[in-house]
Amino acid sequence: MKLRELFTPEGVNLRLKADNKDDILKELIQLLNLEEKSETILFKTLKRRENLGSTGIGHGIAIPHCRSLVVNNLRLAYGRKPEGVDFNSIDGELVHNFFLIVAPPLEVSNQYLPVLGKIAQFAKDPDIPERLKEIEEAQEFLDLLEERAP
Repeated sequence: MKLRELFTPEGVNLRLKADNKDDILKELIQLLNLEEKSETILFKTLKRRENLGSTGIGHGIAIPHCRSLVVNNLRLAYGRKPEGVDFNSIDGELVHNFFLIVAPPLEVSNQYLPVLGKIAQFAKDPDIPERLKEIEEAQEFLDLLEERAP
């Protein structure tokens, strides 16, 4: 399965408003269109994951991810904050691009780790951070995934 197939235009926000890590996570979670209680649970789960070690992988990219009972299938969202946010990234740089991955504790398709790997591979392409900066519409993000993502 290609990454492009896992994203929808509704799950893309190119103008995140938050100025800190917690609020960025909350904005990303909102892209999944969950109930308020589920959003709260998911936020706490993602925070616990971030406390283990930042999901900021460098080059302006973070991949917050977790498993949670609030979803019954793999869900992804993408958000961009052009000004960047301190996300305790491994390279110490601000993060501009956020790929959220949430999977149920048990998933038949077992896509969680392969998808995490595909996003990391996509993000490590030297052209990608610059290409992500240039995107104006959600469809352009989806087209870039179609063109360049595994």
